[in-house]
Amino acid sequence: MKAFSFVHAADLHLGYAQYGLEVRQKDFDRTFRELVDKTIALKPDFMIIAGDLFHQARPSNTTLENAIRNFNRLREAGIPVLTVDGSHDSAPNVITGTILNPLDSAGLIYHLPRHEGACWRKPDCCYVYGVPNFRTRRKTEELLPAFMEQNKPNPDPSLFNIFVFHMALDLPSVKPPYIEAEAPPELIPEGFNYYAAGHIHKSYMEKFKTGLLVYSGCTETVNYEEAKIKKGFYHVKVDEKGDISPEFIELESPRKFIVLEHDFTGLAPSKITELAVNLVKEADKEGAIIIPVLKGVLPVEASRAEVDITKIRNAAENALLVHPVVSLRESEVSEEVVRSIFESEFTDLRTKSFEYFMQIFSQRHPREEAEKIAKSAVNLIEPLTKKQEEKVKQILEELIK
Repeated sequence: MKAFSFVHAADLHLGYAQYGLEVRQKDFDRTFRELVDKTIALKPDFMIIAGDLFHQARPSNTTLENAIRNFNRLREAGIPVLTVDGSHDSAPNVITGTILNPLDSAGLIYHLPRHEGACWRKPDCCYVYGVPNFRTRRKTEELLPAFMEQNKPNPDPSLFNIFVFHMALDLPSVKPPYIEAEAPPELIPEGFNYYAAGHIHKSYMEKFKTGLLVYSGCTETVNYEEAKIKKGFYHVKVDEKGDISPEFIELESPRKFIVLEHDFTGLAPSKITELAVNLVKEADKEGAIIIPVLKGVLPVEASRAEVDITKIRNAAENALLVHPVVSLRESEVSEEVVRSIFESEFTDLRTKSFEYFMQIFSQRHPREEAEKIAKSAVNLIEPLTKKQEEKVKQILEELIK
């Protein structure tokens, strides 16, 4: 077997106008251009893109044109590009197919699932086999075995064998909590030396079956929770004996994300706004995307709507965007207290109501003032139920004084 090398990338999500920004769409194009630059400089024998080349099954003309321009550069450099589709760019239906098909017909890529045997061979080097993405676990368990029955995997022991797919395998070490495992490991065939995977946005590597399972990760930040993850791809060298040397190549062009997580439990919405504005101002950097994540439990009767999101958004002068994520929870009086109020006899209602109002007002006022307001609230119950308007006015006027 001859020594060779290849590039393994995935999850490029070209065309994603994140947060509705055209500049973010250009960011994803820019990282692809850097990926192509670095690939041409490395001079591998071929490149693998393990799904989600595009963010949508029908990318815009601008996105498609930029992709074609970069694929042309790879073709001119003599580097074949082998692809499978992912959960984002898989065929929306059997009639229209995936956009990867016309790119294949144009000779810009080699879309593995479309070709006879779903494979590609480099003489005296390797055998590469790829499967389509079926989106859900139910469909994967139903359709993947049928696909492999029609296109039987045929790894050659005398060559280096690569299996390409875009799925989260049901392995505790692999599957993030927010992603559904699309395939049990038993569905993936034996006999391969390298399992080139996509879909998990963090780079990952472990021994699997007869070879090495590798997720290359994403090339740009698709979700703010990925902000700290290194973005890049693998350059994999294989020697004459079939020994593997994968090297992770980090990309430099992805836009900087600054995530500001803070717990605001017990603070009034006005105070939360003030503190969040200060956090954004301190983190403000040229061209960055700032994500203030507002967590915690609000005081009783306070509402998330009272937090001035517009003021927080406008707090930065240099950042590209401030995108607050509001995960604040509104307080609720405990079910036990509410039940005890409404299940009690009317004669006990004043006492229970006073306890209830004290629980509310003591979170916003000093005890003496909270007690005064709670008593007034209790005194309002009877005249309100009897529609004694003058009595209600009198109690309210006394409270104001």
